Amino acid sequence: MPAVLELVEAVRRADTALGLLQATQALAAAAHPESAACLVEILGFNNPGAAVAAVDGLIAIGEPAVDTILTNIDGYNYGARAWAVRALAGIGDVRGLAVLEDALGKDIGPSVRRAAARGLGQLRLAGLPAEERHGMALRCLQALVDGCRDGEWVVRYAVVVGLESLASALGGDGAVDSARPRQQLMDALRGLHGDANEEAPVVRLRAALALQRLEAAHD
Repeated sequence: MPAVLELVEAVRRADTALGLLQATQALAAAAHPESAACLVEILGFNNPGAAVAAVDGLIAIGEPAVDTILTNIDGYNYGARAWAVRALAGIGDVRGLAVLEDALGKDIGPSVRRAAARGLGQLRLAGLPAEERHGMALRCLQALVDGCRDGEWVVRYAVVVGLESLASALGGDGAVDSARPRQQLMDALRGLHGDANEEAPVVRLRAALALQRLEAAHD
């Protein structure tokens, strides 16, 4: 703990962009839960390099950082919110679901929507009660299906990745009907693969790969 306080103090003392970056990198490397509040604060600074390091540090801390991120999201600072979305997507805790849904559907930044799409496909749902797990998986599915219509190809590509990752969470476990959601997921991928108006061939190719993998796994 004293070492973490010293690292936090080094961030406070930094008086140049490079100094802040280096201090943030050192704090992030510690990956200590007590550093989460300072790392979240750094997300709001006008220093992209330090923000990237802070996001990496928050992801390394993992679940213990989630409450701090959620309670300190700055609705008036777009940059800070965008970085927070990236951190929540990387952590994959279900408490970030609402933020990721909102980001994919409404955020003005394609890179933020892309991170949200990937995050929605990789939420850590294992260990939840079956009904709760299924309900959250359906929310992720709906957000990703809606994301298929995103105007940016990088987001649509991330949606494909998210859908493929989500498929396992929609698998049947006897407690819920999984056939319809899985069909909806596959139909969304087929729609992206077969879209003659798709401007980026890589999206269609990635959808084809996802379909191939999922169909092979289901056989």
